[in-house]
Amino acid sequence: MATRHLYLARHGAANAFGELTDIGRRQAGLLGERLAGVPVDAVWHSPLPRAVASAHELARHLPNVPVAEAAELIDHVPYVPSPAETPPSWAGFFDGYDEGEAASGHRLAEALVARFAKVPEAGTQRDTHEVLVTHAYPIAWLVRHALDAPPSRWLGLNSANTALTVIEYRNGLPPTLVMFNDMSHLPTSLRWTGFPEGVRP
Repeated sequence: MATRHLYLARHGAANAFGELTDIGRRQAGLLGERLAGVPVDAVWHSPLPRAVASAHELARHLPNVPVAEAAELIDHVPYVPSPAETPPSWAGFFDGYDEGEAASGHRLAEALVARFAKVPEAGTQRDTHEVLVTHAYPIAWLVRHALDAPPSRWLGLNSANTALTVIEYRNGLPPTLVMFNDMSHLPTSLRWTGFPEGVRP
């Protein structure tokens, strides 16, 4: 039975203008070194510059692997929760989102799932391995989907820059969340960027 392996990674650390920093380049390179032992079939990235640069930086360690844009990976709010579903700390974040914006974001989230969160096509004999370089919210949505959690649960999931999340898809089985937000390829000084300041293990 063939398995589809998705390797999800948030882009490297970026500056206020959305451009990859030197730290972000180092993070992406170290992720590429980690993935060099995997038979990667493709690297897909968001259209945003920080994700594009991260994908190409990590792909330097994956010779001859195609790198391409996937519009579904762009940074977006996948689901705007109702007031009853919204944790107090998130309440102000959704001020100003109208119904049209919310619906557009959710359509994009559904397209993301339809394209990537699925088992191999019928007749596929070998496993596939794809790297998705994207943003925290799309990763949270794919993890929530894999766990069949309520739509609002994406709010409680965050990913550090170039942290690795792995999900596997097989026929006849629910998706398997193999790892989430793993930073073991990064030295301590490069971990937890993209998270709020705080004490981290």
